[in-house]
Parts: sequence; structure tokens; C-alpha cells
Amino acid sequence: MSDAHSLSSKLVPMPRTQETRDQICTLIDTTEVFSDLQWPQIRILATYLDAYQAPAGTVVFREGDPGNFACFILEGRVDIYREDAHHERKTVISLGAGKFLGETSAFDEDARSATAVVAKATILLILTREHFLRISNEEPALAINLLIKWARTLSQRLRRAGGMLIEHLHD
Repeated sequence: MSDAHSLSSKLVPMPRTQETRDQICTLIDTTEVFSDLQWPQIRILATYLDAYQAPAGTVVFREGDPGNFACFILEGRVDIYREDAHHERKTVISLGAGKFLGETSAFDEDARSATAVVAKATILLILTREHFLRISNEEPALAINLLIKWARTLSQRLRRAGGMLIEHLHD
């Protein structure tokens, strides 16, 4: 992966063997978020993804880091947090299997808006900005499908944040 230098050194790359690729395809096929993909699309998508294992405590990315990849959680859990004005860690959300993270910075090229830390041993699929652009050129229908999924995810998170803001304003 061309952006590997920005990944935590504690993320362990899974071998790029056919067996691993088949396991990744099977895991993708069992997740709800990709339930509308046909097997041939899953196999194509898997060729653009890099799989990593991460033990609990691994920092996937930090607030302020450049955003050049998005992650999909196949197994495990990742906590997203920000630090408040007193440098206290505030958990924004805890994400489990089948969820995306880091997609905003990966595509708007801004710095990461929060820190992501593995809470439970995790398998992450990484999609770099470069690989997404390749999908856009080589497999446009798949790229549109991914964009729709990310738009839904962002919409849900925006609604959740709006609800939290309203609750906070009423306290």
C-alpha cells in the first residue's frame, strides 16, 4: 500500500495470499453493509483492499494526522475519541464489525478530526485514497456503491451528532 507510512506500526499486515483474499471475501460477504454486493463485486473490491490485524490499544490514526485512507472493521471494535480543552479523552463513538471509520478525511483530504484506538483485537480493511480513485476509474459502478454507503454512514452520524447537540443544549 502506498500510504503505509501513515499507518500505525502496530497494525500487522495480513499476507496477500489467495487464501487470505478468500477469507476476506467471505467476511465481506457476511457483513450487512455489503449485503447488496454480488460475489464478483466482492472479489473485485477485495483486490483494492489491504487487510491488517491490530491488537487492543493500537492507535489507527490520531486527530490531526493526514487522512489518506478509510477503514472498514471486519472484526473487533475501535473507539473514536477527541480531547477536550482540558486534554481529557472523550469517546465520540465506539464502532464494531461492519462499520466504517476515517472515510471523511480520506476523501476530503483534511486532517483527521478524531483519534481511533482499537478497543478489542480487530481486523481492518484499508482502502487508500489512491485505490479508491483506481476503483472510480476501473469499476465505476462499485465506486458509486461505496459512495452511497459512505453517504448513508455520514448522514447517520450527522443525525446522531445533531441529536447529541440538542440534548447538550437542553441540559
